[in-house]
Amino acid sequence: MRGARSIRHVNFAALVCLTGAFMSLAACGGKIRYPNYYVLNVPTTAPEPVRLKPALGSAAVREFSAPRFLRGGPIVYRQSPEQLGFYNYDRWAVDPRSAVTAAFVQSLRAQGVFQSVRLFDSRANPDYLISGTLDHLEEVDQGQDVFIKVGLSAQLVDLKTGDVLWSDASSETTRVERRAVHGLVAGMSQAAGQAVTHLVSSMHDRVLEASTSPGTRTAGQQ
Repeated sequence: MRGARSIRHVNFAALVCLTGAFMSLAACGGKIRYPNYYVLNVPTTAPEPVRLKPALGSAAVREFSAPRFLRGGPIVYRQSPEQLGFYNYDRWAVDPRSAVTAAFVQSLRAQGVFQSVRLFDSRANPDYLISGTLDHLEEVDQGQDVFIKVGLSAQLVDLKTGDVLWSDASSETTRVERRAVHGLVAGMSQAAGQAVTHLVSSMHDRVLEASTSPGTRTAGQQ
């Protein structure tokens, strides 16, 4: 009899827990909320109709690095310089670094500074290596106002000499007009595109300046 009473007691306790769970769901409208997933859609520079002869040889772009909290998962917001928060139901479907790296490669190809530009492959032997970092990709709350902050940095290295030929950083901060998350992501995409354009233009100007200096010879030139 003791065994039967124990079984009935356990079954009754389980029934109470299940009833409580169903009542909680009913109180919330009976709906289970599923995450929303977003993709960073970085606009790229259109190819120029007239191109000069490439100033440098082949280049490879290593996938951009980033702090762990920006590599995917929940979208980040910053309530203060010292405090980070994460949206529980709004997440990145793809690591944002992939979109930034792809946009950087396409923009470099459009500029025509290098004879060829491709993603870094350890089996290849490029003349130059470009590496970068996604430093910021977050919502920033300032009182009643909401802003987007996107920051990128990158450098160009001559693999034959080990010299850093160029380095720069770009940061874009814009106010969010549409406070819905899809508007936030659209703003992040635009700001990332502007940061990429700034870095590629900066590299373009530095490379052309160096290649036209008297007595300067760069890899890939004869």
